[in-house]
Amino acid sequence: MANRGTGHTRAKKHHLRQWQLSCASHDSAQVVVGARRGVVVIRVIDQSVHVSDSSADAPVLHSARRVGYVHFMSADSLASRRKTHARTLFRGLGPAYDRAGALMSFGQDPRWRRKMVAAVDANSRTRVLDVAAGTGLVSAALRRTYDCDVVALDQSPEMLAMSRQRFRSDPRVEVVLGEAEHLPFATGEFDALTFTYLLRYVDDVPATLGELVRVVRPGGVIASLEFGVPSSPVLRAGWWGVTRAFLPVAGRLISRDWYAVGRFLGPNIADFARVWPPERLAEQWRNAGIERVQIARMSFGAGVVMWGTKASERT
Repeated sequence: MANRGTGHTRAKKHHLRQWQLSCASHDSAQVVVGARRGVVVIRVIDQSVHVSDSSADAPVLHSARRVGYVHFMSADSLASRRKTHARTLFRGLGPAYDRAGALMSFGQDPRWRRKMVAAVDANSRTRVLDVAAGTGLVSAALRRTYDCDVVALDQSPEMLAMSRQRFRSDPRVEVVLGEAEHLPFATGEFDALTFTYLLRYVDDVPATLGELVRVVRPGGVIASLEFGVPSSPVLRAGWWGVTRAFLPVAGRLISRDWYAVGRFLGPNIADFARVWPPERLAEQWRNAGIERVQIARMSFGAGVVMWGTKASERT
């Protein structure tokens, strides 16, 4: 795909024909498309399209959900609506960002974080990577609990600005701008890793889990916190009413940004829980090379803490 002019056009048409043939012939298909520095892999599973690009700046093949509808895009255009929305949704909340977690957890968010942090079982010689660190609440809890070194990573410059302010006098916390899908660290660099409210905002959950596991040493603990949906029908109905009605109305009274957050979070959490219920997600953790995976459902299932240990060897 590095060729220009007529050759480049022929290459695009060839890949388009290959894509249409694969989609017409199979419910599940994989197409590998050459790129300037690597390949683009497109997996079609039940007409749901997943794109993986091994090149930082390669032209990529992107598709809508409708089978056979394909167009070429630049790598910069590959950022999905989910990723873009995640970057912009909370930007306007500023210092009030942490209240979103408190509202959605009905004030239980601090207790859930303590459970996740306790699962890390670190010490003063441990170096922990906190992914999706936001304003630094989990990083601060790790520092208080274990006196360990912490690297706080987030994709939002606005969130990291507040995190830097929080840790301005603590030299043992390093604040880094980056994405969970492409961590700027060496393999096995960290003794443990935490991530909070992350996987709802990534396009490829298995690939992201693989990248998170990569940077942890064998035997290191990986722990996460995510919103869930209560399993009890009665409690689930109450949760639905609060997230679909109360939060948007309350948000509208505060500001336009809070209204957008209130409308978004309930459906987003429910959609993720439907596609990735805790048991299926735990199985994906094991597939990524994490063993002894444990699940703690908090507050009747409204919060889910999951943790495990990176396996010494992949089997």
